[in-house]
Amino acid sequence: MRLSSRLPHGFTPNALTASLAALKAGGREILDLTVSNPTRCGFAYPEAEIRTALSAPTVLSYDPDPQGSRTAREAIARHHGHGLRAEDLLLTASTSEAYGLLFKLLADPGDDILVPSPSYPLFDWLARLEGLSARSVPSYFHERWHLDPGTLEAAVTPRTRAVVVVNPNNPTGHFLSKTEWSDLTAFCTERKLALLVDEVFSDYALEPPADRLDTALQDADPPCPVFVLSGLSKVAALPQLKLGWIAVRGPGAAEHMEGLAFLADQYLSVSAPVQAAAPRLLELAPAIRDQIRQRLRANLAALDAALSAHPHLSRLPVEGGWSVLLRRPAVDGDDACALRLLEHASVLAHPGSFFDLPGDGHLVLSLLGPESTFREGLARGLSLL
Repeated sequence: MRLSSRLPHGFTPNALTASLAALKAGGREILDLTVSNPTRCGFAYPEAEIRTALSAPTVLSYDPDPQGSRTAREAIARHHGHGLRAEDLLLTASTSEAYGLLFKLLADPGDDILVPSPSYPLFDWLARLEGLSARSVPSYFHERWHLDPGTLEAAVTPRTRAVVVVNPNNPTGHFLSKTEWSDLTAFCTERKLALLVDEVFSDYALEPPADRLDTALQDADPPCPVFVLSGLSKVAALPQLKLGWIAVRGPGAAEHMEGLAFLADQYLSVSAPVQAAAPRLLELAPAIRDQIRQRLRANLAALDAALSAHPHLSRLPVEGGWSVLLRRPAVDGDDACALRLLEHASVLAHPGSFFDLPGDGHLVLSLLGPESTFREGLARGLSLL
């Protein structure tokens, strides 16, 4: 039987993944500088309070609402502020599911979406699984990353339905500037496109420019349809609890919410326990985020100290998020460099090509891991670059 053409042609792992599996199978200890799971990074979670929140009596009752529990949505609206209301929100089991619902809402099979790059590779597959194509639109770097209006304009086709941006971007950390936001909403308005803004990392500003757009929710009345995505995965560093949300604003918001609710009603995928626990989890979240920000800053400072001894290496600014882009001499390809680090230094780093970074000469490191692991990974790895 033939599988759907939406799936990959094969599932053979790439060279880096295959080598990592082989080294682990052989007992090699790997220093992982790509870690993105906060629950494995040594942060102190208020475990008893989280368990209590998840065991509320209401978890035993089933009261399905396609938009999600009103109590949870009210708590999320309070968390975000900016005039957001429970009525403006729809709950999902994850931001990935949120993208799937939005792609179903906005586009037909064969349509396309625009995704500024560098960016996380997930978008390409989420689009493909809905029968869409994700058209990569290169950003450019000059002192900081910038959206390029010319490349956006050149990428639009008669079947383009939406633009996806991540604020701040993963992995570049680029926050949209207020000017970029104005230009982007004008662009989408003129071409009758929706604008999807993924803000899962918005609570993690590190070296933000003064003109950054903190959140798209600052624009209470955007001229084009705007859908803002976030979730507990980053807001509360609880990816295992599977709760995301979509905030809907702009022209046609009521109709768009009605369509999203219809789609969500076909799945009703969000569990009762996490919806019941959401208000308390959001109250506990600031203390967890404070720990993460402290870790990010400490690891960034350790990287700067290490780079002082390696003048041929440098890093790009980290406006926000959990990653840093390390710039190196492009004496070999990024994939080959990452493989060399893994096999010769037992250090795992992402090649820049994983995120569609242009050319060679970049590695992407996570700032989230334990400080001792990060420092040891730098000590082992930088000398090989």
